[in-house]
Amino acid sequence: MTDAALLPDDSRARRNVTVLVLAQAILGAQMPMIFVVGGLAGTGLASNPCFATLPISLIIIGSMLSATPMSAIMQKYGRRVGFFVGTLGGAVGGAVGAYGLYTASFPLFLLGSFLTGIYMSAQGFYRFAAADTASDAFRPKAISYVLAGGLLSAVIGPQLVKVTAEAMIIPFFGTYLAVIALNIVGSTLFLFLDIPKPPVPDEDAPRGRSRIELLKTPRIAVAVICAMVSYALMNLVMTSTPLAVVGCGFGPSRAADVVTAHVLAMYAPSFFTGHLIARFGVERIMGAGIAILAAAGAVALQGVELENFFIALVLLGVGWNFGFIGATSMLAGSHEPHERGRMQGLNDLLVFGGVTVASLASGGLMNCSGGDAQTGWASVNLAMAPFLTLAGGALIWLMLRNRREA
Repeated sequence: MTDAALLPDDSRARRNVTVLVLAQAILGAQMPMIFVVGGLAGTGLASNPCFATLPISLIIIGSMLSATPMSAIMQKYGRRVGFFVGTLGGAVGGAVGAYGLYTASFPLFLLGSFLTGIYMSAQGFYRFAAADTASDAFRPKAISYVLAGGLLSAVIGPQLVKVTAEAMIIPFFGTYLAVIALNIVGSTLFLFLDIPKPPVPDEDAPRGRSRIELLKTPRIAVAVICAMVSYALMNLVMTSTPLAVVGCGFGPSRAADVVTAHVLAMYAPSFFTGHLIARFGVERIMGAGIAILAAAGAVALQGVELENFFIALVLLGVGWNFGFIGATSMLAGSHEPHERGRMQGLNDLLVFGGVTVASLASGGLMNCSGGDAQTGWASVNLAMAPFLTLAGGALIWLMLRNRREA
């Protein structure tokens, strides 16, 4: 038998990855769009500037609360049904948000943001869906390729903002109409997804570990901690970035450019992150991600010139990529298939719970911790330090533990 005959057949996985990459690029474009305009629109609608980033926070809260039900839907009915539910949430959220802008109603705008979180939750499962039909060898690459689809969303989203933000009398109304269109068009991609529904377990089938037992598993615990810290700190800084850029004397167009650079940096490394994990090990890549996130904060604290924003946000994106893909890859290989629905939903509940706290803190740190935008921006970046210490310490503990066991 030849070596080629011994290799796993990943043809189905590669087809699914193609669909998910396109979904990440087209449907995923709505997330940078909303993150660019959400805080700016909130500034115009909110009675208190401290609540300007509340629309972004409501998206994260919606995503957090949707994670466990979304995982259960996918476990029972399959990935395709779950992803259709996600695009429905995105379209309805865009429509309610647009109506909130039309009526100048902050509560309605917040409701639309909350519903958009349903889409964000579903998008978070793209990476797990990529791993469903992949072999062990192809799994890290499949996850990386799907996240790499965000590279196109990083271009499409902010460019649509530039075209739509002032296209109508009501600022950003056109942007939310574009979000509705993206969800309607992009949902058709899932008709081509070929991931079998999980089989209904027999009565005597293994039930797997409980949620508490799963979280007590060292590799799972560290993967969840690093995913939470990577995603939460990325969101903490990115949510404040448009407000900081505009507050430091640059226009909304410049803010969109900085966010574009950031989202490109989030996804561009995905073309080789899986290869780096395979070569150097997942722990080292996660450690590199934490170090790069720390470097992003250090650059941001050096000043508020435009180049500081660009460099800091690019480093922030690369650090998130290494930390989050590494954590996802570690988690995907640390539980059994029959534990998938339980563990993946729990993971995203915890991750987006951390992101929710970071998002809520972002507006307060940015607008209410000092007298000007520069002071608020410094507070946001200083807040990263204790959480980076937590993630780095957990990862070092796991690596030392593995070394002792070896």
